Amino acid sequence: MIIAGYIFSILMGVVLGTLGAGGSILILPILVYFMDINPSLATAYSLIIVAFTALVGSIKYITNKHMNLVVLSIFAVPSVITIYITRRYLLPAFPESLYLGQIIITKDFLIMLIFSLLMLSASYLMLFSKEIKSSTSSNKLYANSKIILNGSFVGFFTGIIGAGGGFLIVPALVIFSGLNMKTAVGTSLFIIFIKSMIGFFGDVQAGVQINYYLIIMITICTSIGILIGVKYSKNISGNALKKTFGYFLILISLFIIIKEIMINFTI
Repeated sequence: MIIAGYIFSILMGVVLGTLGAGGSILILPILVYFMDINPSLATAYSLIIVAFTALVGSIKYITNKHMNLVVLSIFAVPSVITIYITRRYLLPAFPESLYLGQIIITKDFLIMLIFSLLMLSASYLMLFSKEIKSSTSSNKLYANSKIILNGSFVGFFTGIIGAGGGFLIVPALVIFSGLNMKTAVGTSLFIIFIKSMIGFFGDVQAGVQINYYLIIMITICTSIGILIGVKYSKNISGNALKKTFGYFLILISLFIIIKEIMINFTI
């Protein structure tokens, strides 16, 4: 199971390096179901793994000048603030169990349920969204407001489940900032790095115990994968990969929902 987890980690990197989004959403189920990590703790591990993987993937985009620092700042600041507050204060304060009559809803179950529903949303975007087109609106205040709101939401989303949120970042950067896809992907990867690191620092300050050996091993695998994805992104059909990964996300999300219901509600 551990070896399979490392193989899937490489796959995650390949997808992230090719699309700039989507791959990091695999880390949480890899940690929970292959590495036997508690879901709450797995979100913390996911943040640091995603952070370094995104940094490795962004290097080539930076050297090729496919990054917009102004847009990065507008998106990253609210995202960083939101994720830090979520990881440092909101998540630790959330009760371990909620009692709804005779039904007990655990914190871990809620995390996995939210994660699987967002994964279904990601699969929908990958399968059915049309080609992303840049906005031609001259209202910069409106466009920047949309970016700030999107950044805040992605920060909260990342804070809850530990995924990068690139499938939300890339469309926002293209539509509201008018960036081309390569610049959007490069900017997205660096935004993911920044906000994931800040979220992880919030975990450390909250006293989360970290297995750094496991983090290093998975990060090596994801970094290998993302380098492969970046190198061969021109030779891989992005649309075909996006569709395949979309269907794969549906299967994984349904598996998570069924498994968590069986674990938590078996009579």
